[in-house]
Order: sequence, then C-alpha cells, then structure tokens
Amino acid sequence: MPAPQKRIRKAVFPVAGLGTRFLPATKAIPKEMLTVVDRPVIQHVVDEARSAGIEHLVFVTGRNKPSIEEHFDHQPELETTLSERGKTKELEALLKDLPAAGATSFTRQQAPLGLGHAVWCARDLVGDEPFALLLPDMLHHGGKGCLAEMIEAYNEHGGNHIAVSPVPDSETHQYGIVGVEDAKAKVSRITQMVEKPKQGTAPSNLHITGRYILHPEIFAILATQERGAGGEIQLTDAMLAMQKAGKPYHAVRFDGTIYDTGTKIGFLLANVAYGLERDDLAPALKAGIAKLV
Repeated sequence: MPAPQKRIRKAVFPVAGLGTRFLPATKAIPKEMLTVVDRPVIQHVVDEARSAGIEHLVFVTGRNKPSIEEHFDHQPELETTLSERGKTKELEALLKDLPAAGATSFTRQQAPLGLGHAVWCARDLVGDEPFALLLPDMLHHGGKGCLAEMIEAYNEHGGNHIAVSPVPDSETHQYGIVGVEDAKAKVSRITQMVEKPKQGTAPSNLHITGRYILHPEIFAILATQERGAGGEIQLTDAMLAMQKAGKPYHAVRFDGTIYDTGTKIGFLLANVAYGLERDDLAPALKAGIAKLV
C-alpha cells in the first residue's frame, strides 16, 4: 500500500535579490519591503501563502535584509504606543499579520548564484517533504488565491505543480514557457518546459508565473547542478532533470492578473489595482487618475 501523500506545510520565499531596478530606493530598503498601497510586497505574498494553509515560512535572505525579519516580529514599543493611544484597529491589524512563534525561519544565500541556488539554501529548513515556492516579485491578484488553487491540484494529482498564465504569442520569448497536454484545462500535465524560447518556437503561450509546488528530490539535483544561463544555478534546469527522471509536473492555470513588482510598470500598476479595491481609497484614486490622464 503506498504511503499517504504529505501535506504542503512549508513555503520558501527567495528574498536575497538586490533590487537594482529600483535604485536608489532599494539602496537601504529591500525591494520586498516596498509597499503596494500600505503593505510591503512580501506581506502580500505571505498573505497568499497563509490563506492557503501554509504553516511555516522559510525566507532565503541576503545582506542588508534585516528589515524583513523585523517586519515579521513583534515591535513592543510600537504596540505599546498604539495601545496607549487607543489605536485598537491598527494594533489588531499588526498582531493579525504576525506569524505564530516558531513559524518563520531565515537562512542566508551568501552569493548571488541564482534561483536554483536560493532554493537549495533552504534544504535543511524544508527537510524531506514537498514544499511551496513563491517568488515575491510576482503578485497574483484576483479571485481565489493562486497557491490555494495549486494545493487543491496537488491534493488531487500529487507530483510537482507550476502556476501558469497565458501571454500574447508575441511575448512568449520573454518568459519560461510550458507545453501541456490540454492548454485550455485548469490543471494539465506538463510535456515541455522551455526558458525564453525563440519567437515562433514556443510550445504554448502559457508562461511560468512564480508559484511552484516541488518535491524534496530537487535539492539533491540542485546540489550538483552545473551553472546555466547567466552563470547561475537555474531552477528550470533542475526541474527538467526531475521531469526526465519520470517525476510528473502539472500546470495550474491562474485566471487572475499578475503584476511583476520587480519592474517599475508592474509595481505602479499593482498599486493602482490594489488601491482601487479599497473602499476608503478608490473614489479619490479614480478622481486623481482622471485628472492625470
């Protein structure tokens, strides 16, 4: 009788990047702490993970990132001040966002060797169980949470899962693209994975959106993975190796909007989209945009 499928309990967040696209803003502030409306980008992504049932958050950090760790901890002076001033709503919101004691772990990626290397750095904290991987630049907005949908698919199909979303055919060369058995299905088995295919050669228009569910076997592959594009250890190369070894991969189609906050336009659009959802901000924001355009 096969062993029962393990639950997805842990999520890895690679947050060691320098954020050079946003200099000078990111000279002293991690790009993940830049705010979309009034919440840091990383908080939005953590919200997605926690709403999907993730119990333990694993952050792979780098130098000059202590504010991320501080953000997910108590701030006694601030909490006391809010309490004394009767700002109950604000205090409750802060406490609600705090992970439980012992539910966060931090490890260092000591050299910028790529996403695959960042994932490998989390190996001892993840252990021998499947895990979620969320790239913090990519905000998945609208409808049901992306990771929640992926965990549902994992519970049904097992194996490894990658979130995908369609892009215009003219843009497929800019992304990692997957080929699938059924391009219209919500969940479909992956037949190909290609990183930035040449124009006209993509197996589909479904691009990889920065959400993964991976099995721990990937750590052993990453441990000996040769450097690929850009001299970095590429996660896609390790996933391809797992697939060739017979490990199944499924694509989970996300039907909302994805904002790449690692780009200036994506960051600005995310602020507008999230702001327009707020009853306290939307009327004035709409009026202000109308004046500008």
